[in-house]
Amino acid sequence: MSKKANDQSFEGITQKFAKNIYATPKGQLRLAVLERDLAPLFQRATPLRVLDVGGGIGQFSEAFAKQGHNIVHTDISAEMVTTAQRRHQQHDLAEQYSYHVASLQQLPELLRGQTFDVVLCHAVLEWLAQPEQAIAVLKSLLAAKGTLSLMFYNRDAKIMANMVFGNFDYVEAELVVKKRVRMSPQQPIAPAAMEQWLAAAQLAVLQRTGVRCFHDYLRDRDAASERFEQLLRLEMKYNQQAPFAALGRYQHWQIVHAD
Repeated sequence: MSKKANDQSFEGITQKFAKNIYATPKGQLRLAVLERDLAPLFQRATPLRVLDVGGGIGQFSEAFAKQGHNIVHTDISAEMVTTAQRRHQQHDLAEQYSYHVASLQQLPELLRGQTFDVVLCHAVLEWLAQPEQAIAVLKSLLAAKGTLSLMFYNRDAKIMANMVFGNFDYVEAELVVKKRVRMSPQQPIAPAAMEQWLAAAQLAVLQRTGVRCFHDYLRDRDAASERFEQLLRLEMKYNQQAPFAALGRYQHWQIVHAD
């Protein structure tokens, strides 16, 4: 399948994306949560085959590379893939990687039936025109005993945050605006919808974590930087507990075959 016309790429704004997302407390929180959640996988002694779908500049998979696992890094943006290669070379990790410029939809044909012990798909589905269709593709790439690490932008949390900050008109308009913001996800996904998609694909959720359960509701935004270590400790303490996990701006779910 070819890339959908409305799927979004960050071609041409890689450095801006890296600065606005990764070099901020929210990006640091995201990385810390993923490393904590995925430690039981990347700490395995037996080498794993890992697929990073929409891997961006490549830092989310580096914990696997440092432990000797083999990673296929993919992204729809050639600029992102080139940046990831340079980053991995600088960190002496490039030998653990192979790289492809491809959309998620192109991967089954490109990889010719290969399956992977771990499939990483972090902050990708909310940029797709038809995110539901991606679930079947991801399942086809997942080995029988494999784990899908899926992180998606939480529509429920977006509603909550906008209500907290008084954006009532935006919420009444079902989060639709006339002018799109290029670096803001346009397809936030309701966890209830994701549950239905996974059940239909015969996939089961093993673990659920909220990412940025508190950060995005802070009235004093400077506190995220000034008191980051304390914020991180509290995020980690509560982000797998109800009701806080459900408030995470992103959801990180670890998923396996149900059959």
